[in-house]
Order: sequence, then structure tokens, then C-alpha cells
Amino acid sequence: QVQLVESGGGLVQAGGSLTLSCAASGGLFSNYVVAWFRQAPGREREFVSGINRNGATTLLADSVKGRFTISRDNAKRTVYLQMKSLRPEDTAVYYCAADRGILRRSSSQRGDIYDYWGQGTQVTVSS
Repeated sequence: QVQLVESGGGLVQAGGSLTLSCAASGGLFSNYVVAWFRQAPGREREFVSGINRNGATTLLADSVKGRFTISRDNAKRTVYLQMKSLRPEDTAVYYCAADRGILRRSSSQRGDIYDYWGQGTQVTVSS
């Protein structure tokens, strides 16, 4: 099993930047696909970005393309989400999730395939 802990959230003005971290413990981290999801109040959880086991392949939701970048450092057992040009609509609790499958555009955007989740970190973007 793997345990995930997110950090790096906070309050930022529109146009600002934040970098979220998802630190893993337990399990062989390089065996896991990792994704970021977010959930705003009153809205459904939505996929933000995903990264395959060695970091060579990534997925980004259309709403964050050109602004967010996902990366991972398997030696540090950490996945990062670098967020730039933040908008008020990016305000949400951000969660990382891990799965031992394969990163696929058709399925990796579904939250139900992920076995492990972190507790979330709040990102608030003020206008």
C-alpha cells in the first residue's frame, strides 16, 4: 500500500503561482500512476493532471493546459503540480491519487480507478 500526503496549498492572488507536492510512503512508488484531482464547493471532483510511472507521459485537463505542469521525482517519492497564472476558478481542494495501472487518456481521468488518495490541500485564488 502507499500513503499520500499533499502539501503546498494556500491563498494566492489571481495570476499568481503555487506548487503542490504529493509525497508518498509505503509501496514501490515507481509502480504507481499518480494523478491530481480537485473539488470545489458544490461541484463534482474533476481530473486535473496525471503522470505515468517514469514521468515520461503526462495528461492535463483542457482547463489547465498551458498553465499547470505535472512532474515526479521517484527518488524523492514525490509528484509535483506546478500551477501558474492561477484563476479564481482554480479554487478547490486538490487531491493526489495513485493507481498501479497504466496512464491512459480514456480511463485515467476517472477517479474510481485510483486505489489510494491523499487528504487534500486547499488552494484559494482571490480575484
